[in-house]
Amino acid sequence: MEETIEDPPTSAVLLDHCHFSQVIFNSVEKFYVPGGDITCRYTLTQHFIPRRKDWIGIFRVGWKTTREYYTFMWVTLPVDLNSESAKQEEVQFKAYYLPKDDEYYQFCYVDQDGVVRGASIPFQFRPENEEDILVVTTQGEVEEIEEHNKELCKENQELKDSCVSLQKQNSEMQAELQKKQEELETLKSVNKKLEQKMKEQKDCWETELLQLKEQNQKMSSENEKMGVRVDQLQAQLLTQEKKIEKLVQEVQDKTEQLEHLKKENGQLFLSLTEQKEHQKKLEQTVEEMKQKETAAVKKQQELTDQNLDLSKRLSENKILYDGLQREKETIEKKNELLKSENNRLLSYMGLNYDPLPYQAPTSSQGGARQNPGLVYGNPYSGIQESSAPNLLSIEPCPTCTADFADDIFDHTLEQHKPAVYLNCPICGKTFPAKEKQIFEDHVFCHAL
Repeated sequence: MEETIEDPPTSAVLLDHCHFSQVIFNSVEKFYVPGGDITCRYTLTQHFIPRRKDWIGIFRVGWKTTREYYTFMWVTLPVDLNSESAKQEEVQFKAYYLPKDDEYYQFCYVDQDGVVRGASIPFQFRPENEEDILVVTTQGEVEEIEEHNKELCKENQELKDSCVSLQKQNSEMQAELQKKQEELETLKSVNKKLEQKMKEQKDCWETELLQLKEQNQKMSSENEKMGVRVDQLQAQLLTQEKKIEKLVQEVQDKTEQLEHLKKENGQLFLSLTEQKEHQKKLEQTVEEMKQKETAAVKKQQELTDQNLDLSKRLSENKILYDGLQREKETIEKKNELLKSENNRLLSYMGLNYDPLPYQAPTSSQGGARQNPGLVYGNPYSGIQESSAPNLLSIEPCPTCTADFADDIFDHTLEQHKPAVYLNCPICGKTFPAKEKQIFEDHVFCHAL
């Protein structure tokens, strides 16, 4: 086999001798003459399968790991790897790479995992003529040699016993291997059946795959349609969100207006003590309106949180929006009814004085006066409305530039002194005649 500089697979683990019988070395000499090539012959047992990276190395006796090889050669794989008979193989070591000393060496077969599978008897590299040297020994040396031979015989007997034990172990391993082979045959049969089932299952899966592909194409078409529908729903969602934002803003405006209305109601409550019971009911109504507006804000927030589920709740949002619109109209109608009731009560009380003229609404506006500072108007504006005809009828003082309403003209004129003082007809407070504008503002405040 051609030599190569590639390092063989080795192991740094200390090895035992349990696998040394799988490869047997044949015709190993006790010594080899230096300077010549060496042919190493070996036999692969029937239970051993060689692999591409297996190698044979020359090791010095006493080695511990497969990394301690002196030289090596790659093995040649047999032609028929499936043959159950033993295989005779050989490799040749070139003289250039062989050891030059006279130490003891041995061949070792190492597989590609770095495990030793066989080892030969020890041998030396020394000249051939050393055997012809006459050895002269004394009687003591002979006795020593005989003693050494006895020890060698004893060691040989131990090796034979060990060999018998190894053979027995080998037989047990062969029996176990035979059992494993039978199990392997059974597994092959089972595997064949499983392969048949897998083939049938594969055909079934291929059929299902075709069906899934068709379904996938249908789903793709439906997804495209759904995408168009989603775009439409998103456009509707944007429109709905704008409407909701507008409605929320209107609700906020209503809340602010209700707060302002509450303050105005407090002021009116001070000037209309006889209407306490009615004012209490009105405040309760306002509180209910505020709660309804708060509930509407909460509902709008819920609608904002539920925008992700537009396909199911878009219609609900529209219904809720329409409900809020109807509720708003209902509240406005209630406000109109309250205004009418206040107008009736205030007209009945005769509170109809306002020193400053202002534009009265036409009959097309329901006869209700609208205060530009209030969105829904003053709920107690009936006080002003009931007195509107008289407030617009102003009579001048015949002796000065002061103006008075018809209903208090006669009574005030008797006490009026030209260009000296102006007296408030409501609270009786006196103002200098030159402070006419302050006097008019003061009287107007009573009407608020």
